[in-house]
This record gives sequence, C-alpha cells and structure tokens, in this order.
Amino acid sequence: MARARGPSVRVKLALSYAGFLMLAGLLLLTAVWVFLLRDLPLSMLAPRLDNFARVFHPGNAGPAIFGSAAFLVLGFLLVFGLLGGWIVAGYMLGPMKRISEATRLAAEGSLSHRIHLPGRRDEIRDLADAFDAMLTRLERHVAEQRRFAANAAHELRTPLATMQAMLEVARAAPDRDSTVLVERLQAVNARAIELTEALLLLSRADQRSFVLDPVDLSLLAEEAVELLLPFAEGRGIQISVSGVSSFTMGSRALLLQMITNLLHNGIGHNVSGQGGGVWVTSRTEGDFVTLIVENTGEVLDPHGMPALTEPFQRGTGRIHKDHTGVGLGLAIVKSIVRAHDGMLHLAPRTAGGLRVVVHLPRYMPG
Repeated sequence: MARARGPSVRVKLALSYAGFLMLAGLLLLTAVWVFLLRDLPLSMLAPRLDNFARVFHPGNAGPAIFGSAAFLVLGFLLVFGLLGGWIVAGYMLGPMKRISEATRLAAEGSLSHRIHLPGRRDEIRDLADAFDAMLTRLERHVAEQRRFAANAAHELRTPLATMQAMLEVARAAPDRDSTVLVERLQAVNARAIELTEALLLLSRADQRSFVLDPVDLSLLAEEAVELLLPFAEGRGIQISVSGVSSFTMGSRALLLQMITNLLHNGIGHNVSGQGGGVWVTSRTEGDFVTLIVENTGEVLDPHGMPALTEPFQRGTGRIHKDHTGVGLGLAIVKSIVRAHDGMLHLAPRTAGGLRVVVHLPRYMPG
C-alpha cells in the first residue's frame, strides 16, 4: 500500500522527549512559584535582578524576575530536550535500521542474512532474535520445499517417460500384440496416479485444511487393518490389533490415512513369506492418546531414523522398484501428526523392524 512520506520516527521521538521535558519543567516551575516563592519579598527572591526587573515591571518586580528566569530555564530545556532526544532516539533506533535492512534482503529473496544484534535482552533485541529465528525456519522450509519439488518432479517424470517410451515402441511396431503394452501402461499410470494423490494428501495435511471432529483411534486402527488384511495375507504377514477407546480431535480421513500408511509401511518392509508380523496398539496416557505400530523386518540403523520421514526416502537411500509405495508414506504420517499437534517417534526394534509411536492430544467426550 502506497503511503505519503511523513516525519521520521526519530524526529517524532525527539519532539516527544522535548515536549515532555518542557511540560515537566513548566509544571515544576509553576509548583515552585505557587508553593515556595510567591509570598517571598523581592529582596530575598533575586536581589541581583532587582534593577532589571523594575525597568520592565516597576510595580511588580517579583513575578517579572521569576518569569524571566523561568523563560530562560524553559528555553534551555527545549534546546536540551531536542538535542538530547535526537541523540537518544538515534541510539535507540539504530538496531531498527539493521532489522529493516534484513527485512529488505529477505524480501529480495536472500534468506541467509541474519541480524545477530548484540547486547542484553530488551524489546528490540527480542524482535531481532525472533526475526532471525523466523528467517532460519523460513530458509529451512524453502529448502525443504525446493528439494521436495525436485524429488516430486523426478518421481513424476519417471512414469511419464516410461509411458512415452512404451508408446514410441508401439508406434514403431504397430503389428505387435498390444495386450502386454496396455497392462504395462495401466501399471505405470496407476503409480503416477498414486504419487499424485499422495502429493495432494501431503499438501492438504501441511495446510491444515480440515474440520476437527472426535475420532476414536482404536476404531480407525481396526478399519485400517480390515483394509490391508488382503495385502498382508498375500505377503504372509500376520496383523494383530488391540487397545482401548482413544479419542482425539482431528480429521477422520487423515487419521485413517495415517494409520493405513503406518500399516502399509510395516507390511511392505517385512520379510515376505517368512512369518513376519505387524502389531497395532492404541491406549490413553494422561493428556494424550497413543498409537503404537510395530513390525518385524530387517535390522535398522538408529542413525537413519530421521531419513525415514523424508519424502521419497527409504531408510537412508532412494526408493527402489521392489518396494511398495512411492516413498511418501511416512512423510505423510509426519505431516498428519504435525497438523494434529501431535508427536511422532520412530525407533528400530532390537530383533529387527521398526517401532512407531504417535502421541495426539486426548479428547474426553462429554
């Protein structure tokens, strides 16, 4: 919004300092005259200014003498207030110039600049520290978004390029049986759709664009197990679900997706055909409800746990074709938990596999 240029804050502060100083001086001089000097004889008030006062006010020299002295004092206070206010305001507003410069650089796209204002804490330094923290979070968020966009573009480009290559092969050999080609195109297209839907779901969770309703995690866990039971049986994985009613406030669709992703991840990363298992437990713990999903599988590196919730990551490396999903399962779980003001903890199981613990705020229905 365009604004007309007005007086600077430094000028306003200097005038304010001088104005308050003048007012305080005037009130002080008035109080001195009214309560102390008004009834004193002229000889006691100012003997050295007697002749000077009588020249201007021969009949009432006392008030004239005091008025002249008061005028000089107020003049001095005005000059002192303006100069002192100008200097003090400049000193106090100096850090604001650094904050303004950092804001301008951030607006131009430079998020690496920091203010690092020295000195003890006060309101201005708290503002500078908050601005530095905001820049740090914003820089990290932008970096994550750029990396996510690059990974998403790469993952989407792969199925599109695959379909393009298949179509070119089909066009070069029109007499070939198209049944196999259609099946492969359907598989590749299904993966592209799955990836796109996962990206949309991730965006929805990040934006918190959902309505809060009371949700029982134990019922959602049972529903998710029913949905994925054929997938688990096909891989020879046993699923066990237990727990008590655990109510929280949130989006039923997103929380169901969260549990489904955790189960899908646990089933997909089991050793197929070797009697693996997935266990789902829900319970209440004080002000929180807790969902625990454990699965058997390969022994995992504890240092690689943070990478599991990164988009398009499997453990510490890129996703592979022999793994199910598109590499967004746990990233979506992390976003859904964060959108519901919860906490997510991942830890490797000693015997192999993963243990995921989700804490969400508890809701106690009336």
